[in-house]
Amino acid sequence: MVYQSEFSLSTSGNGDMHDITEKVVSIVGKSRIKTGIAHVFAVGSTAGIGVIEFEPGLRKDLPTMMNRLIPPSREYGHEKAWHDGNGHSHLQATLLGPDLTVPVRNGELVVGTWQQIVHLDFDVRGRERQIAVTVYGE
Repeated sequence: MVYQSEFSLSTSGNGDMHDITEKVVSIVGKSRIKTGIAHVFAVGSTAGIGVIEFEPGLRKDLPTMMNRLIPPSREYGHEKAWHDGNGHSHLQATLLGPDLTVPVRNGELVVGTWQQIVHLDFDVRGRERQIAVTVYGE
């Protein structure tokens, strides 16, 4: 059986992180799938999905680390084509990745106490984001 749903998220741009765990939990519940997987996908090329402890220190540390690894700059090839200031945003999103797959057992996500599913925006401006969740199983 396959169940799919989508939800929207408003972001404020670079470094804006949202805990989306409860939204994914709700979709898994509506799917009525007891054993399988939940696939979470950020629609768009300047945002990513990950798992982290959603606490103030890490909510600051992860975006800071990404900006150190791939700093905002007008030097990226993307800037030569589009001149939109978000070449680093695309590269950071690629590094984190657009998706995550989580096991489903007994109708619930298999995550640890301190594991939250997060959406992280890397773009230079706020956006209305779409997140697609597909639950596979029986």
